[in-house]
Amino acid sequence: MNPALLYPFILVAGVLQALGNSMNAQLRGRLVNPWLAATVSFLPIVFVFATLFLVMPTPLPTLETLGKMPWYAPLGGVAGAVAVFGGLAFIDKVGAGPFNGLTLTANILASLAMDAFGLFGLQAGGFKVMPWLGGLLMAVGVVFIARTTADKEDGKAEGHGLNPKLLYPFIVGAGILQAVGVVWNAGLRGALVNPWLAATVSFLPVVFVFALVFLLRPTPLPTREDVAGVRWWMPLAGITGAVAVFGGLLFVDKVGAGAFNGLLITANLLTSVALDHFGWVGMRQVKAGPSRLGGAALMVAGIVLISLF
Repeated sequence: MNPALLYPFILVAGVLQALGNSMNAQLRGRLVNPWLAATVSFLPIVFVFATLFLVMPTPLPTLETLGKMPWYAPLGGVAGAVAVFGGLAFIDKVGAGPFNGLTLTANILASLAMDAFGLFGLQAGGFKVMPWLGGLLMAVGVVFIARTTADKEDGKAEGHGLNPKLLYPFIVGAGILQAVGVVWNAGLRGALVNPWLAATVSFLPVVFVFALVFLLRPTPLPTREDVAGVRWWMPLAGITGAVAVFGGLLFVDKVGAGAFNGLLITANLLTSVALDHFGWVGMRQVKAGPSRLGGAALMVAGIVLISLF
């Protein structure tokens, strides 16, 4: 199959990922405790994928495919969840703009590096100037979009007793792990054969970690009024975002990590700009001015270079 035929699905996954992020923000606001919110968000994912696996249990992995599975493959979901933890813990300290800008830029560049050097089982494509130029354009586009968001949030990082810039290395690491997690999930799918089983195995440790942390730190808890304010679509945030993970399981080895994450991130950020501009899904309205629109144009140009070359 021509990999370009998979691009529309990847773009839709990026749109749903952006919607899931906004829905998660609303869920966290209602449930107060971030660990409880994360558990509620991720638990339906495991239920859905486990149910699909029980309904469609074949094909199953063989001893040969299991024997070839790298040790890190089942940790793809955990690697991706580091960015979720970073958002829960640090986004109010550094601002949404800088946080998203750093994680997405690190994601793009890490994806291109994995494609170039053939890391984690990917086919090595070598260094190609045009995709890296596309990655640079995407990084600049992210900076323009993030800078606008940061300007709207001046003063939010004050009063934490910590220079927000000291958190930047962790945030960059979270972005790298987010890209790596997509590739690890693809390796997991190759070993377990059945994509529903692979998705279940990927998300199960994430739910366990978040639920364990919630049991260890059960406060603060939502009030009855908070719970009453939970809309029916808020707990579906994790399932919405899981479409991107499932897409990675199926397609990253076919289109390459750079093209997959580039398309996903571009669709994610363009949808995020629209959500902010119109104030959809309960988001605070931030009009898309020249800086944001210019950044979006740079990102589209960058993904064209990554995808074509």
